[in-house]
Amino acid sequence: MEKVLVLDFGGQYDQLIARRVRDSKVYAEVIPYNRITVEKIVERGYKGIIFTGGPRSVYEDDAPRFDPAILDAGIPILGICYGCQLIAYLAGGEVAPAKTGSEYGKTEFAHEMGVLFKGVPKITVCWMSHTDFVKKVPDGFRVTANTRSCPVAAFDNDEKKIYGVQFHPEVTHTEHGKLILSNFLFGVCGCIGDWNMEDYAKSCIERYKRDLTGKKVLCALSGGVDSSVAAVMLHKAIGDDLTCVFVDHGLLRKDEGDIVEETFRNQFKMNIIRVNAQERFIGALKGVSEPEQKRKIIGEQFIRVFEEEAKKIGRVNILVQGTIYPDVIESGKGDAATIKSHHNVGGLPDVIEFDDIIEPLRELFKDEVRRLGIELGIPYELVWRQPFPGPGLAIRVIGDITEEKLSILRDADAIFREEIAAAGLEKSTNQYFAVLTDTRTVGVMGDARTYGYTVALRAVSTEDFMTADWSHIPYEVLGKISSRITGEVKGISRVVYDITSKPPATVEWE
Repeated sequence: MEKVLVLDFGGQYDQLIARRVRDSKVYAEVIPYNRITVEKIVERGYKGIIFTGGPRSVYEDDAPRFDPAILDAGIPILGICYGCQLIAYLAGGEVAPAKTGSEYGKTEFAHEMGVLFKGVPKITVCWMSHTDFVKKVPDGFRVTANTRSCPVAAFDNDEKKIYGVQFHPEVTHTEHGKLILSNFLFGVCGCIGDWNMEDYAKSCIERYKRDLTGKKVLCALSGGVDSSVAAVMLHKAIGDDLTCVFVDHGLLRKDEGDIVEETFRNQFKMNIIRVNAQERFIGALKGVSEPEQKRKIIGEQFIRVFEEEAKKIGRVNILVQGTIYPDVIESGKGDAATIKSHHNVGGLPDVIEFDDIIEPLRELFKDEVRRLGIELGIPYELVWRQPFPGPGLAIRVIGDITEEKLSILRDADAIFREEIAAAGLEKSTNQYFAVLTDTRTVGVMGDARTYGYTVALRAVSTEDFMTADWSHIPYEVLGKISSRITGEVKGISRVVYDITSKPPATVEWE
């Protein structure tokens, strides 16, 4: 199988680059820059290498760098943002702070030549995010694009098949980004695009069948898309050696616990243990309002419950989790900044009583997980259900957690989801949910003063959950939702709609 290496220098879009490469049916794997050598890269036979962005400056003494010998390895290279600057720096060019040339957001650029821009209009829009710039390209390289503020928006060396772009072709805001990446993969690297989800599913099942034979495996089942796909994959590989533990932590959506139990026990015929641990989790969260602390408490409690259940059923070797790529990125990886710790990544305790933790979806994005679910035979309605975070409603209740707040939020969220479905908007927005804020405001109902909570509605449209735009729900639909929530849910006096995209916000509020 042909594959491309995404060499990770700590940028927040690193996994998104891999996602875009896979869109072209070319398998991409991400490896931190300091965990592989030039010799290993050559040995593994990568068709191409992509240097990612990163938060540092290449000229700093402790900046992430790579062996300059990579430039003479004979493998095509594309550098993006920091990766572009690093190529210039390693090859003898000059990189400097941009006193007036830093750029952020959508920027118009012009190109004159180069294989990367085949089929791309001469003047088009890209996404910039940089404070440094390539002041001088190395000998043997030529400038192929520029913006009004940036004299070197792209460069190349066709003889060595080395290319650099200062902008981010991997984000949807770059109008012809997919074409630029495609030109690199097929026009430069010579890829044919032979990777598909069917082969991926088969290879994973065969690997786990081989590696986990004779071992007892426990799956942390939340009932969401990710853990469901992970559970079905492992069940196909090892059958009854898999036991799913569904922890009802009291932080689920309305009626969700019963739906999860029925689906996996009766439809999939899996070994499933339901643990009703509502009091345990809510007690541990009592008085806690800081979101990172919430996540870590939930992560700790999850693991402890799994350990206790494992002891009840005998020796269990392996814990399975439904961690996916965005969880890993936002929890901080390598030199990447930590945005928020996910309860099953950065929230895990230091000591656990399992031999190992495996995460079969760790290398996949949400849409890839859904496609894998379809390949595994999971019903469409389950695969395409709304994403739901592992910490559940704990991170959708802003501030401290109480049973009253959870009850209010469940009812408000259920109304929101019902009305989105009734309006036929389920497929036009990728995630939608309600948030109970910690703001209380004055209202009036039946000529009487009220003082209730403010509920925020959140809906986003996205391809990959790495970037997202707020969804333009019709006013009449929002009006009906607001009227129902304030009229039917006691304790709410105001409803607002979140119109913030990602970035600068994340999809979840906490």
